[in-house]
Amino acid sequence: MEWFRKSKTGLDAQQKVNIPEGLWTKCPSCGEIVYSKKMEDLLWVCPSCSYHFRISSRKYIQIILDDGRLEEFDGNLFSADPLKFKDSKKYPDRLKAANAKAGNTEGLIAGLGEVNAIPVSFAIMDFAFIGGSMGSVVGEKVARAIERAIERHLPLIVVSCSGGARMQEGILSLMQMAKTSGLLARLAQQGLPYISVLTNPTTAGVMASYASLGDVIIAEPKALLGFAGPRVIRQTIGQDLPEGFQSSEFFREKGFLDKVVERKDLRSTLTLLLQYMTGR
Repeated sequence: MEWFRKSKTGLDAQQKVNIPEGLWTKCPSCGEIVYSKKMEDLLWVCPSCSYHFRISSRKYIQIILDDGRLEEFDGNLFSADPLKFKDSKKYPDRLKAANAKAGNTEGLIAGLGEVNAIPVSFAIMDFAFIGGSMGSVVGEKVARAIERAIERHLPLIVVSCSGGARMQEGILSLMQMAKTSGLLARLAQQGLPYISVLTNPTTAGVMASYASLGDVIIAEPKALLGFAGPRVIRQTIGQDLPEGFQSSEFFREKGFLDKVVERKDLRSTLTLLLQYMTGR
């Protein structure tokens, strides 16, 4: 009977369906496969488990600032190679590759914008640029963002996402911790508010300096926060770590964070804080 005979002709090439890449996104937390356009509408938060995907600095600018508009400053600053550093790549080659990948000249964008018509000095890190690492240019851009806030009498918002200091610049990178912390002390003396927003991950030298010095510190859910990574800590102390250690929720429970804020509520939360802290 013809019903049980297997066709030997194979599939017609014209009948094959080509599915464009990037049409679907798989959640790394729960495994849910979601239509990418829907993920974009949800600000890249999984509808099943609320996992917050890492997004670019430009997307955060669109989410936080009015009309997604930032008047960028200091875009002409570029990292030098004072140590002539080379690992698997020469440092200048790594910078060029990072620029092509991230579309930014450095690991931080800074400038002036508005949140619900409240002017702010704004800076945001980009993990796509060498893991959001803090080199001398990143530190200088943060420093200038603080100075702009002081000169123009504006509140400061810094959104952090970083693997820490950039080893290719050695002590020049570590110096940025002291420089930015000192300028934040000047900002506090002027009575100007500083809101620090922590995203996944925020670690090492960035966490040990400007990321942890906000008048108000908020973070996205389940962001990895801390100085060293959990594997390094476990190997160092030889003990298992508490469940959820180094998550936003753990930090909030221990009093390090003021609030854990979902991405959809980030702009409204910043608006309320700015209105309260500026009296507007």
